[in-house]
Amino acid sequence: MSETADIITIGDFARVQLRVARVLEAREHPNADKLLILKVDLGTEQRQICAGIRAFYKPEDLVGRSIVVVANLAPRMMRGEESNGMLLAASNADHTQVVLIGPWSDASPGSAVG
Repeated sequence: MSETADIITIGDFARVQLRVARVLEAREHPNADKLLILKVDLGTEQRQICAGIRAFYKPEDLVGRSIVVVANLAPRMMRGEESNGMLLAASNADHTQVVLIGPWSDASPGSAVG
């Protein structure tokens, strides 16, 4: 672990609500070269999430895919579009590869992760 890494408690981690979401729609953000706008199904509701993955994924390749999102993140405006959550992704050190994090099996939208 890095010396600069912030250590959190299990209580801190428990506050983060990770949920499975299914991508219903995906499109390029009209005002941001790096962003895609996703409409996702969280089981009990649908939300819009903006994500900086445009260089790595085509919108049409994401539709129908299950991903993991932070469901209790405060909404944020991103170049004029509201984002209501954050998807989880992994990247290499120089950020030339990005891989979305999703369930290994067929989990229903809204399923808790953790």
